[in-house]
Amino acid sequence: MADTAAVPLTPTPSSQGALARAERFVWLTARVLEQRLFAHHFRDGAAGPVETALEAYRNDDGGYGHALEPALRGPASLPAHIARALHVLDAVGRCDARRAEDVCRYLTSVSTAEGTLPCVRPAGSGDDPADAPGSLSATAPVVGLLHRNEVWHPWLFRATHFCRQAVESLETARSDEVEAAVLFLDHAPDRARAEAAAERLGRLVRRERLVELGPDGPGAQRGAPGRTPGDRRFPHDYARTPDSLARAWFTDAEMDRSLDRLAAGQQDDGGWPARRSPGASEPAPGALAESRPIATIEALRTLAAYGRPLA
Repeated sequence: MADTAAVPLTPTPSSQGALARAERFVWLTARVLEQRLFAHHFRDGAAGPVETALEAYRNDDGGYGHALEPALRGPASLPAHIARALHVLDAVGRCDARRAEDVCRYLTSVSTAEGTLPCVRPAGSGDDPADAPGSLSATAPVVGLLHRNEVWHPWLFRATHFCRQAVESLETARSDEVEAAVLFLDHAPDRARAEAAAERLGRLVRRERLVELGPDGPGAQRGAPGRTPGDRRFPHDYARTPDSLARAWFTDAEMDRSLDRLAAGQQDDGGWPARRSPGASEPAPGALAESRPIATIEALRTLAAYGRPLA
């Protein structure tokens, strides 16, 4: 039998590139799903093993559970798990009509009459899933990803109408709502309407100070008063790729500073820190440990999308 090379449990030299340091972190800490995702994105790994790993989280009702989204523990299907599953399937080119049909069947069963999905907070936040109302932050990412993959389903018509109305009527917003809205607008049909809504949303983000634009230190431009460090958002959090509609919200200098900050956020162990949703309680250790490889892969993908060197 061929020898299997183990990852040595020794510190990673700081002279190594960001990708090598992140790779070691992923092999040592990540779930099988994130290990397969890393291999697919950065080591020419096949899509099949990613889809196989994701299948372990799927339930008979067409939804996903089992802490696929690490902050939400337990086996039950929840909309946030669907958003994460679609993100994974989209990333590997496997968000096909067959899989989308199962997903939309589940979404129809849990949505309101308007097609909206409930936003369920992590355990310990005080929310009862049965009482959770429909929300833009839960619905928009799912709708955006389904449109990106040219999926059509009766539920999607209602949900798309809700997202359009909700985004276009925002007068104040949380950072997670803005991120969700961008995912919808980047892939929504009627591009002229989406572009107009994105321009208006960008003005709101700057007016409400929902983004950190300046360097750290005295005189830096800060986000809205009262926000905690876990709520902070930067230009790269909204414009994850150069072709996002949110990219037009920021100058080249603002985007460069944001990407510099993202690159500098890699920690000594090679991973990036996990973010908390606004208002969420401190995550359990297990959830935090499972979230960091996800954040690490997303950080690398964003840097790569903007042409930042990883080696």
